[in-house]
Amino acid sequence: MPNSAAELKQEVNLQPEVEPILSVRNLHTWFEIRRWGFFKAGDVRALDGVEFDLYQGETVSIVGESGCGKSTLAKTILGIHRPTKGEIIFDGKNIAELDKDGLKWYRSQVGYVQQDPYGALPSFMNVERILTEPMIINGITDKAEQKRRIRQVLEEVKLAPVEDFLPKFPHMLSGGQQQRLVIARAMILGPKLLVADEPVSMLDASVRVEILQLLQGLQKKHNLAIIYITHDLSTVRYFSERIFAMYGAKIVEKSGTRQLLEKQLHPYTNALFEATSDPDYKNLETFKEVPTGEPPSLLNPPSGCRFHPRCSKFIEGKCNVAMPPEFQVAEGQMVACWLYEDQQKKDK
Repeated sequence: MPNSAAELKQEVNLQPEVEPILSVRNLHTWFEIRRWGFFKAGDVRALDGVEFDLYQGETVSIVGESGCGKSTLAKTILGIHRPTKGEIIFDGKNIAELDKDGLKWYRSQVGYVQQDPYGALPSFMNVERILTEPMIINGITDKAEQKRRIRQVLEEVKLAPVEDFLPKFPHMLSGGQQQRLVIARAMILGPKLLVADEPVSMLDASVRVEILQLLQGLQKKHNLAIIYITHDLSTVRYFSERIFAMYGAKIVEKSGTRQLLEKQLHPYTNALFEATSDPDYKNLETFKEVPTGEPPSLLNPPSGCRFHPRCSKFIEGKCNVAMPPEFQVAEGQMVACWLYEDQQKKDK
């Protein structure tokens, strides 16, 4: 554990004098459901009040089970989904207020690494064309500059010799090579932020390490901010300064990676880590307790805390009545859980 607040801030890149590269404020993304195409049946609350800051050069991992809102958060930040309410501030600019040219600039500054590399790459384009297309769209038409950038990114993602890969089509590449090409395309315009949505979940275990090391190397070289979305908790400890746990369209815990690995505050975050597979063969016969029940319906979410129907520490008359606010339990460690209300009052 860090010995002081200053050390913790250094660990998670929380520097009060530095403005965040990305600020997400009270973000809601709801999808309207209609019956028979005419009658509104309700709203799927895919994001319901998400807030966080991300600093340049920092990696934040967003973890949670399927359906918790991780990918919706990524696509809302990328501008694929329009938020129902809230703000996304990038480099001091409110994304909702940008005109057409402003949005083109924003999308050139935010790279996207998709989960399925083969599905993300156009099968009818070769490698050279795939990397040239974003530059043409963004007005980089000088042939010499295009070739320079293509050579640079292909060498950075270790697709070399470059001349051998340029004429190849996606089906001629292995899964790991396809994902390297997706990363090269995300980097071709020199972004400040990468959004990586489950970037290694469809790759072999041996290739996953290589891709994560590649992303880490690119981050250090270009001072990138990275949002790493995953349900694989075995990788986050090596790849992020902070971890955010999502459940039921909300972030329920924010913490420095080292802090969270030593102690999970929210019962859901603890359950996530308890459910992580244990490679120790001696523990194969030991089953850890995991919460019963299913994730909440985001069309009709439960009242109060979204996790309370599955929580073993449920407080009657509190958890099922009101949504808990964020409580600061320690420096850089926030949790949305009523269990920490009394501790917050004592600290004050």
